[in-house]
Amino acid sequence: MAAETFAAAAGIEVYKSGKSLVKRITYLNELKRNYEKLMQEVGELRATNDAICTEISRFRLTPDMHAWIARTGMIEREVRELETKYNNKKKQRWRLDCLANISIDMTEKCNQVRNHWEEGSLQKAKLVKELPEPVRKIHTLKLQENSSLHKVVRHVLGFLNDKKIRRIAICGMVGTAKTTIMENLNNHEEVAKMFDMVIWVSVSKEWSERKLQDAILQRLKLDVQGITDVEEAASRISEELKEKKYLILLDEVWNMIDLNRIMGINDNQKDSKVVLASRYDDVCYDMEVDEIVDVEPLSLTDAWKMFKEKVGHPLSNPLIEPIAWCVLEECHGLPLLIDRVARTFRKKDKNVSRWEDGLRRLQRWDSIKIEGMDEVLERLEICYEDLKDDEQKVCFLYGALYPEESEIYVDYLLECWRAEGFINHVNNFKQARNRGHTVLNELIKVSLLERSNKSKCVKMNKVLRKMALRISSQSANSKILVKPHEELEDFPRKEEWELANRISLMDNRVRTLPETVDCHDLLTLLLQRNKYLTTIPELFFTSMCCLQVLDLHGTKISALPLSLSNLISLKALYLNSCPDLIEIPASVEALKHLEVLDIRKTKLNLLKFGSLIWLKCLRISVCNFEMGNYTKAQVSRFDTLEELSIDVDSSKEGWDEIVKMVVKEVAMLKKLTSLRFCFPKVDHLDLFVKHSPMWEKDSCLTFQFSVGLHDSACAQILESIDNPTHNILKLVNGQGVDPVIVKVLMKTNAFGLIGHKGVSSLSAFGIEKMNNLFNCLIDRCHEIKTIVDGHKTSEAALKWLENLYIKNVPKLESIWEGPVHAGSLAQLASITLCECPELQKIFSHGVIQQLLQLKHLRVEECSQIKEIIMESENAQLVPQALPKLKTLILLDLPRLTRIWANDSLEWPSLQEIEISRCDMLTSLPFNQVNATKLQSIKGQQSWWGDLVWEDDATKQRFQSLYIRD
Repeated sequence: MAAETFAAAAGIEVYKSGKSLVKRITYLNELKRNYEKLMQEVGELRATNDAICTEISRFRLTPDMHAWIARTGMIEREVRELETKYNNKKKQRWRLDCLANISIDMTEKCNQVRNHWEEGSLQKAKLVKELPEPVRKIHTLKLQENSSLHKVVRHVLGFLNDKKIRRIAICGMVGTAKTTIMENLNNHEEVAKMFDMVIWVSVSKEWSERKLQDAILQRLKLDVQGITDVEEAASRISEELKEKKYLILLDEVWNMIDLNRIMGINDNQKDSKVVLASRYDDVCYDMEVDEIVDVEPLSLTDAWKMFKEKVGHPLSNPLIEPIAWCVLEECHGLPLLIDRVARTFRKKDKNVSRWEDGLRRLQRWDSIKIEGMDEVLERLEICYEDLKDDEQKVCFLYGALYPEESEIYVDYLLECWRAEGFINHVNNFKQARNRGHTVLNELIKVSLLERSNKSKCVKMNKVLRKMALRISSQSANSKILVKPHEELEDFPRKEEWELANRISLMDNRVRTLPETVDCHDLLTLLLQRNKYLTTIPELFFTSMCCLQVLDLHGTKISALPLSLSNLISLKALYLNSCPDLIEIPASVEALKHLEVLDIRKTKLNLLKFGSLIWLKCLRISVCNFEMGNYTKAQVSRFDTLEELSIDVDSSKEGWDEIVKMVVKEVAMLKKLTSLRFCFPKVDHLDLFVKHSPMWEKDSCLTFQFSVGLHDSACAQILESIDNPTHNILKLVNGQGVDPVIVKVLMKTNAFGLIGHKGVSSLSAFGIEKMNNLFNCLIDRCHEIKTIVDGHKTSEAALKWLENLYIKNVPKLESIWEGPVHAGSLAQLASITLCECPELQKIFSHGVIQQLLQLKHLRVEECSQIKEIIMESENAQLVPQALPKLKTLILLDLPRLTRIWANDSLEWPSLQEIEISRCDMLTSLPFNQVNATKLQSIKGQQSWWGDLVWEDDATKQRFQSLYIRD
């Protein structure tokens, strides 16, 4: 029995040993496969580990995930040890038992790696679920295709595609839909494809570094607890974004933001970009943006589309549509205001009476509460409240005295500001004007005032004007009566004007004034352009002892009353363009504080003002001089004058007899800082230059000289708000070159050559001495063949010239002839060529390489032009030519066949093209990859339809940019 038991046990052991041996042989046979499988599994583990470490910042990792990563490192080390054993033992093939053990260990390790990988994958999936979404969509207004706002979005998208551009600013006044544009960018499909992460932050006025950081951290779903300072928060944000291509959208930026300090980012990070929206262009510059996209109020067409969409079915009533247009006009193209107004009027349904009542109330919303307006006013008033000081605030509010959208002459406005005492801490008129221009530019920058198309004028839009009137009406220290351009025939009622500080009744039909008015606190009285006002009652000014600004210009008054002497505080008196005004009381000498007097185009005799020797600024016409017997000093007696303007009427008899004496008197004025004078002949200019001590003082005298009489409408382009101190010389109907002209040109910043004879180029005046020239106008000069003759100079010419305007020069063949020295035309930004029938070469050989700053080119009615850029003159043109060109306007060029020979140029900045009556131009120099910033091509439909394109894809690309002329 025992033997049998032993035998059975031995059999079992033999069986087990045999089975174990088979198993080991199996492991031995599977050794290579097990090794490869282990390497594959550990590769997947390593990839998961690397993905976690790169895709998920260390700040997001949980304790369990940190432990998993540590365990991963340990497993990888164990696998490497096993791999080393395998590599060593497989060389000893007779050690089969060792190799089998290694195979067994690999199988076990493979299972361990697989389990660990599965655990990590689950934890990774959980963490990824908690990651911020790449784009967080925002509910917003969908922009209509080809609307002005849609074009802004397309414009910004073009910049986002440009690798050279890192920071972009969207700038515009309150209510111009900057936020809507930013929201559409945030939601845009192209943006989602461009960037791994899009971060939207509304900064707001009450922003702080920590508030901004917290908003970004929350967007990134990073835990803000435990973060103690700005640097730590920036480190976490930077860590999160370091491997990502991201877009930062910063809306409502009020102040400069140091993105490196707040986010730990710089401009070298993986093609990432920043777009900011601000109403302040200073902020944009401080943040060192590469491009600024200006957002203007909507065009009337786009505004109407938006209004119709918002209002809906009520506009189907044909009686309501004309009222609706009037309603829309009150919105000034501001999308914010259009939206709120449309919501209000939608509720009025198709009731015409309610629409009419709503319009009346809307037109008076400075004084009547309108639903939805409070929000608009609050936003607008933020701009006002954010002005740097009270000086800027009162200057802005003063602009509301003028009719909405009206042209306000800048020099006049600054004089009123000074007279009212808004401009302080200045010693003379020049300093006051400089300070005034600083304030003016600040108001323009924040869009509270606007530039006008008319040179040297600004305007205030109706929405901002109503806000200004509302603010003024709520002020405890100011009461105003403002009714300009309202067809008034009678002076307002007593309760309206009594206790008023400022009264504006300009541009009305007022015929009579009250005998007396009790206005002891009145500071400004504006009655200009009341063309039916013929008489001022004798006692009218009796109570106005505080009046500082009085404007009666453009009225039909014939005399000023004796009560004028009561205006003892008056500083500025405007009587110009009163053609019937002939009498001034002798008591005018009581105006001891009068600084500004304008009597141009009146019949007043300058000698009657001779006692006002304290005047600082005097504007007169030839007709104000005593012509018959010029014995007394008429100008030089005003020896404190700082600014003098003398207008000359070519029809005025007797001027030729006295002009020399007047010039000599003007030359005697030792405090003169600004002179506007028309010299009938070059000899008279020479007389002034030789006798004026002020002429020799460097940079002391600002001048606007005209030599010869003219009425050129083009000459106004020489004047500019941006350059109030520019010296201007207009040479009209002259001949040849006089030495004094060359001498004056050395100090001239803007030169107009009009109707001149005897010269074939501007170089005849000594082009090398015109290095201070910024603007140049050449008009009706029938003998000029080229502007610059390069053979007559050995150095760079016109290197500071910014604007060149050429009109009606029939023999002009080229702008530049001969060699071009480096630096010539280096700052030229705008070229206009009009009515030059012989012109063929716009860009002669070597010129185009100098035009690195050219932004605007307009060519019109030049019948010989065949190519804008002639291939024969520019054979070696590089693709980067004209890098700053933004607008190209080509009008009435019947022989024009091409802009450039092919599509080799990049046109990197080109945004707008307008082409009309260029029927032989059958192709454009564009392809699928150049002109990436082009926004619009305007032209006639027949011309557009006949264009030949390189391929259908190119045609399709530009079709959406076409605007029918």
